Amino acid sequence: MKVLLIDDHPLILSALKTVIEGLNKEVVVVGADSAAAARLALQQSDDFDLVLLDLQLGDASGFDVLDEFRESYPALPVVVISASDRASDVIRSIDQGAMGFVPKRNSTELLAQALKLVMAGGIYVPPMTLGQEAVASSPTPAKGPATAQQNKLQQIQQEALASSYQTTTGLEGLSLTPRQTDVLALLLQGKPNKIIARELGVSVETIKDHVAAVLKALGVGSRTQAVLAVGQLVQKQPEAHFSTWRNGQP
Repeated sequence: MKVLLIDDHPLILSALKTVIEGLNKEVVVVGADSAAAARLALQQSDDFDLVLLDLQLGDASGFDVLDEFRESYPALPVVVISASDRASDVIRSIDQGAMGFVPKRNSTELLAQALKLVMAGGIYVPPMTLGQEAVASSPTPAKGPATAQQNKLQQIQQEALASSYQTTTGLEGLSLTPRQTDVLALLLQGKPNKIIARELGVSVETIKDHVAAVLKALGVGSRTQAVLAVGQLVQKQPEAHFSTWRNGQP
């Protein structure tokens, strides 16, 4: 089995390569530290069986690369392996055709299990209870001398946790206007644009613009993802007490 591993962090690239090769002695891992290097590798060899793609690349958006590879190489499975653990990123990756999503912030045991599963052709998608609370509830590492593989897995997790990539932004950090906040509240109630426009006394086209701005601020691409993203924000910041009712009124 031949795997293309794409990650622009040298330490994580090296550690993941060691871990994956340790899971199966018949696996050959080719590392690429950029989207450009990955494109070149795929052009030069057509015998890859799997792509493991990080979302944070220095020369391209991982989501753009995912779209590109799914279009150019539709038969080649792509699994996202990322420092991000936001539910919105999981859903977006799957929506765009990823065959799985492995958060690097998983506990070392879960990270190894997830990698082993995708290497065996399975699909791994993490539970929707993601983020810091998932890390905090990770099993305590077993006592005794750590194996070389466990050390590598711990290194991957620590590097991911130390990174600032896709750190959850507080609700106040979205910089929404009062009208956009109203639109978001109604959006989360599942109301269509026509009803939102009627309630706010503006045109449907104006609401479409507001919805687009809200989704962009949340870093998502659909209403479903917006609900998941706000749920994540509220879990991270329960004191925010975000309400789907405008001005706190039903």
